[in-house]
Amino acid sequence: MTSPLSLYHSHLPKHRLIARGKVRDIYELDDQHLLMVTTDRLSAFDVVLPDPIPGKGEVLTQISLFWFKRFQDVIPNHLTCRDITEISTDPALAQRAVIVKKLKPLPIEAIVRGYLIGSGWKDYQATGKVCGIDLPKGLVLASPLPEPLFTPSTKALEGSHDENIDFAQATALLGETLASQVRDISLTLYRQATDYALARGIIIADTKFEFGLDDNGHLHLIDEVLTPDSSRFWPQDAYRAGHNPPSFDKQFVRDYLETLDWNKQAPGPTLPPIIIEQTAQRYREAQRRLTGNS
Repeated sequence: MTSPLSLYHSHLPKHRLIARGKVRDIYELDDQHLLMVTTDRLSAFDVVLPDPIPGKGEVLTQISLFWFKRFQDVIPNHLTCRDITEISTDPALAQRAVIVKKLKPLPIEAIVRGYLIGSGWKDYQATGKVCGIDLPKGLVLASPLPEPLFTPSTKALEGSHDENIDFAQATALLGETLASQVRDISLTLYRQATDYALARGIIIADTKFEFGLDDNGHLHLIDEVLTPDSSRFWPQDAYRAGHNPPSFDKQFVRDYLETLDWNKQAPGPTLPPIIIEQTAQRYREAQRRLTGNS
């Protein structure tokens, strides 16, 4: 059942809705600016589930704002100085909506892996590699990798699945100079974030970044940054290589869905109230540890 505190779809009739993504609703404000509303929708296996996670959109927005500020001297981002109150005084939007620059998104997701988990673990079991990158023999589930790996993927359209690609394929999509820039900045951001998070009891096992270009071809960090939706966050004190660690992210929901007889195609199954509440708790704990606020 949807909580009255949840936002599954936003409705702003004064502005043109140009995209309703898996999590975010995007409205066009003018030629240079967009309004990005982060809802409480949750996607798993690239399928948007029917039940929102109360407060999730606010958590994602506030964590992203924290990281955007922390990284602002490393790479420009899509934020503006404009306040949401220019557009709406609705308190439901205050903590989950931001006005951003209109940029050209790159056609890849920039994934960085520090540990062997998820599709990387499956790839390693089958080939001894992750996205074409050779790894040492004998690694186990959740092993730390010798060094962080840049393993990009394509961006899936709704109803389809992201696909891992190697760096050569990323270069074919972006060009050599831009692909190298995206790889290098992604690894820099990941390393800085993992050092910060580890001091607060969180292992960032992997994450994804998204980037866009302005009219002058300058790279910007966009969308969301190092959130429980875009990352695997493990409690340091519960981590053991060889075991699937507990998490402060949506892996908790994925693990539940894996117990169901579901083909990972839309429509997604409904979530029991206890799964919804425990997921919300994990997201809030990630926010508290990383930002000091909840």
